[in-house]
Amino acid sequence: MPVLADQVTAVQEATRLYPDLDPGRVGIRGWSFGGSLAVWAVLQRPDVFHVAVAGAGVTDQRLYNAYWRERFLGHPDRFPGRYEAFSLVRAAPKLTRPLLLMHGLADTNVYPVNTLRLSSALLAAGRPHEVLLLPGAGHRAVGGVVTESLLWHQVRFLQRHLCPDSGPAQA
Repeated sequence: MPVLADQVTAVQEATRLYPDLDPGRVGIRGWSFGGSLAVWAVLQRPDVFHVAVAGAGVTDQRLYNAYWRERFLGHPDRFPGRYEAFSLVRAAPKLTRPLLLMHGLADTNVYPVNTLRLSSALLAAGRPHEVLLLPGAGHRAVGGVVTESLLWHQVRFLQRHLCPDSGPAQA
């Protein structure tokens, strides 16, 4: 996946240019495609990414409510291998890093079943992770107090796993 290779290159270049950065404490977070990328990063490159926070990510391309997916992967009945290659559910047993999954239960773009199936696969594989479901939230879980609370939840998760010796985050 070229986009993951780009992220790895960016981390490597940043740590080369700024020697004070600690490459042993790199986290990644994202929403929607970025959420899928964050999960993929800790599954495929745990040597670079040590924790991930992923919101509303597509974990199985067959469950994505976007017709244009077939433009790139072809029809799932004709090209099942392409869909399997991008399956985060299938790759779930590879998880070795902390992972926080978040999803709005009213999401009609990336259905919540994506996160629920990934969580189920992680549980079946004995891979610990955390799930935060957001009742009433759609694909963009933003707005007022929800946004602030959601961001602070992510900060605390990242802090707990990347800076275990620091005190609790403020909020």
